[in-house]
Amino acid sequence: MKLYKRAAEKNGHDPAKLTVASHSHGFVAESTDIAVEKFFPPTQQAMNVLGRERGWGAYTRASFDQARSLEGALYVGDAETVAEKIIFLRKNVGITRFMLHVPVGSMPHEDVMKAIELLGKEVAPIVRAEVDKWESEEQADL
Repeated sequence: MKLYKRAAEKNGHDPAKLTVASHSHGFVAESTDIAVEKFFPPTQQAMNVLGRERGWGAYTRASFDQARSLEGALYVGDAETVAEKIIFLRKNVGITRFMLHVPVGSMPHEDVMKAIELLGKEVAPIVRAEVDKWESEEQADL
């Protein structure tokens, strides 16, 4: 992040106005158990196809579980779990935009649509409320 801001400043941009985005894979469901149950099999299949092509080892449940941990790359779980990860990324990296790439073609359409609905109706409000609270506290400290 520091390098990004230094490079922007060096090229005449105001670092305070930079947009920082994360584009991450994931899936939101009514519960974390349901999200994992639905998202792991197609993710494992896709990763193992890529892995064979690229010489990687097998993508296991342990690999998946590590990737969906708080500091991992996958955003998989219920609304609160996914929101917590996005907030964590905001606080630690400074993202200002977040895009969740949900599976296309490898999962039932109704599951994908439900994940998108939960992202908009449940995850986003949690994230917005926490960011507003956090930024208000920062402003009060100035």
